[in-house]
Amino acid sequence: MTQTLQSRVRGMLHGIALGDALGAPVEKLSAAQIRERYGRVTSVMTRWHKMDLPPEQRNHRVRGDGIVTDDTLMTLALMDIYGDVKRHLDAWDMADGMVRQIAWIPRWVPELQRETMLIDRLFYPEKWIFQRHQLANCDPRQGGIGNMVNCGAAMYIAPIGVVNAADPKAAYDEAIAFASGHQESYGLEAAGVMAAAVAAAFVPRSSIDSIVEAVLGLAKDGTRDAILDIAELARRLRGTGADHETVCDAFHVAIGRYSVMGDDVNHSIGKVGRQTDAYRPSRLQAIEELPLALGFCLFNDGDFRTSIEDGINSGRDTDSIGVMAGAILGAMHGESIIVADDRRQIDAANRVDLTKSADAFARTVTTMLGADRATSASRDAARAFLIEPAQALAS
Repeated sequence: MTQTLQSRVRGMLHGIALGDALGAPVEKLSAAQIRERYGRVTSVMTRWHKMDLPPEQRNHRVRGDGIVTDDTLMTLALMDIYGDVKRHLDAWDMADGMVRQIAWIPRWVPELQRETMLIDRLFYPEKWIFQRHQLANCDPRQGGIGNMVNCGAAMYIAPIGVVNAADPKAAYDEAIAFASGHQESYGLEAAGVMAAAVAAAFVPRSSIDSIVEAVLGLAKDGTRDAILDIAELARRLRGTGADHETVCDAFHVAIGRYSVMGDDVNHSIGKVGRQTDAYRPSRLQAIEELPLALGFCLFNDGDFRTSIEDGINSGRDTDSIGVMAGAILGAMHGESIIVADDRRQIDAANRVDLTKSADAFARTVTTMLGADRATSASRDAARAFLIEPAQALAS
């Protein structure tokens, strides 16, 4: 059945929030630690592994029972920027719109259980947006230079795929233009490729295989190589009956050629002054989250729930892996993947109405796509006017 734009946007946003809510309680645990403590995480009603620690040791945060993290909140912020400007974005919108969203507009931050500025919750690479643009007043296109290279831009970039629905190249280009104000190197590349994957998911009758082929046609350097290696593994293992542990181990060996972190993802005093290739610019490296998300989606032949669950049970940056898989497959399948109990729990836990937010964004996207169509028709008419005389002379 053909999915409407509204249905696909609902599916995408629900997929993001679901992957976030499932992954947040086990973030930074290894796959082995998740298996030992939880067996397999399959429910948003999962207790955070840090919840029994004193509040100061968990930075006074709460997770579990459907609570989402900054991945979902920044996605909603990007959707709000589009709602404000109703046009395509570039780095100047990072310097203006995103700075306003994270530093000047109060919102309910569920992990902190209070209304505050989103910047109070953000990790340092995302706080960099405020530092570079408002405090340092840099050229917006240079905002990402010097930042810690991570998945921070890719985790919230899915709305750019939606406003460029069915046009992965346009999504890639806009994501690179916008996210250059936040990230550089393979962190920026991942944002472009993630947006392209979401755009490809809006192509009618798309499959996870066609989505991966579309992004492989656009991805560059280590990001492309990592996705290609993981995709080949996933296709080879698909249908063999391989269990999650076997697939996870194989994926981690493959991604280890492009990411040096492994299971050691926590920042501690023991890492002060340690030399590492992690988080620094490189044409050879890739973030882990997107290749792994695509890999689990491929291995499970695009099954929505199993792909997300496999992704978050693989450990490490679990919420972002879940968010990326959820965004892509939610957009591909549409709202049919939404489980009503999950939707209600996530809405209640985070004081949001995801369906309302999705529908408002779908209306914005419809307006933008209509404007794009008019622009395209005008451009094509102008080009035809230029080409026809030349063709007449040639004949």
